[in-house]
Amino acid sequence: MKIRILTRIALLAAASAASFAHAAPAMVTEGILTGGNGMTLYTFDRDAAGSGKSACNDACAKNWPPLKARDDDIAGGDYSIVMRDDGSKQWAYKGKPLYFWVKDQQPGDKTGDGVNNAWHVVKP
Repeated sequence: MKIRILTRIALLAAASAASFAHAAPAMVTEGILTGGNGMTLYTFDRDAAGSGKSACNDACAKNWPPLKARDDDIAGGDYSIVMRDDGSKQWAYKGKPLYFWVKDQQPGDKTGDGVNNAWHVVKP
């Protein structure tokens, strides 16, 4: 009995550690959401929140690279994972897929905000 309880405790501890194995996919920097690389994250008006997919693929994704999720990443809180047309996974915030802008050159750049009146920095 004691071994069984200790085994269950060990399994629960491992499951808890696994759920925290990956840091949040983004952070707040100076009031906006940024990726782990410190670069500004954007949303796209053509993405429907909660649809589970991205409307920015192919040529669009070359200019607006998605914030990719790994196969073993676990969604939680305001963060979810959407499937892309190419089969890869992408992080979303409050149901909206997250993207970088290819013309941002360094952390703090926000040159994609307002592009085509469709791209916006994320302000949590």
